[in-house]
Amino acid sequence: MAATRMRTAAEAGHGARGIRTSRIDLKSYPGFLAITIVCLVLLYAPLLVVMVYSFNDSASITRWGGFSFRWYEDVFFGLEAQKFKDAAWASVTIALLAATASTIIATAAAIAMVRGGSFRGKSLTFGLISLPIMVPEIVTAVATLIFFSTIGFARGYATILVAHITFCIPFAYLPIAARLQGIELTFEEAAQDLYASRWEAFRYVLAPLMMPGIISGFLLAFIISLDDFIITNFVKGAGIETLPTAIFGAVKQGIKPNIMALSTLMLAVSILFVTISYIVSKMGEKNNR
Repeated sequence: MAATRMRTAAEAGHGARGIRTSRIDLKSYPGFLAITIVCLVLLYAPLLVVMVYSFNDSASITRWGGFSFRWYEDVFFGLEAQKFKDAAWASVTIALLAATASTIIATAAAIAMVRGGSFRGKSLTFGLISLPIMVPEIVTAVATLIFFSTIGFARGYATILVAHITFCIPFAYLPIAARLQGIELTFEEAAQDLYASRWEAFRYVLAPLMMPGIISGFLLAFIISLDDFIITNFVKGAGIETLPTAIFGAVKQGIKPNIMALSTLMLAVSILFVTISYIVSKMGEKNNR
C-alpha cells in the first residue's frame, strides 16, 4: 500500500510537472500572426517614418532628397535652437527633480506596503497609489489645473514640478515594490540579530538589495516626466516650455523636418532609458535568485 501510494504520488507529481512545463503555442491560433503584424505596423510604422525623414536632405516632409544630418544640425544651431535648448533644460531639470522626489516617496510607500504587514485601509492605500495610472491623463490634467486655480497657485515651473511628482509616484513604486517583494525578510532579521538597529538594517542590508528596483523606478519616472505633454500643457504658465510643449507649439505652425529630428532624439533617449531600466531590473532579479 505504501509503495502504491508513493508510486501514485510520483505519477501525480510527474503529471503536475508536465502541466507546469507545457506551453501554449499562440502562433498556432488562426489569425494570430496577422493581428500581430497589424498591431506592430500601426504602432511602429509612424515612428519609423519620422526617423527616416529626419535624415532627409530636402525641406519637404514628403519628398526624399537624399541622406543628410542637416536637420539635426538645425536643432542645435538653427534659428529655433535656443528655444529648443531652453525647453530641453526645463524638461531635464523637472524630470530629474520629479524622478528623485517621486522615487523617495515611492520607496517609503513600498516599504510601508510590503513590510508594514496588514493594516486597516491597505487595499485602499494601494488603490490610491495606483490611481494616476488608471485615470485618463486628461482627467488628471483638468483636476490638477482646477486644484492649482482653487488654491491660488500661480502656474509656472513649480506647478509642472508638483504635478510631475504626483503622477510619477506610481511608476516609480511598481518596480521598487516588485523588487522588495522578492527580498526575504530573513536578511533584515539576521542583521537585527547581529545588533543592528532598524535604520542600520535598512541602510546596510535592505537598501543595497533594493537598489536595482530603486534605480529602475527612478529611470522610469524620469522618462515618464520627460515625455509628458498633456498634464504639462495644462499646468504650465506663460513663458515656460518643456520639449513636448515646444514641439507641439512648433507643429501648430507647420511640420518641419527639424521637428522630426528633435522627435527622433527624444525617442532615442526614451528607448535608452527604458532599456537601462529593463536591464537593471533583470540584473536585480538574477542577483536575487
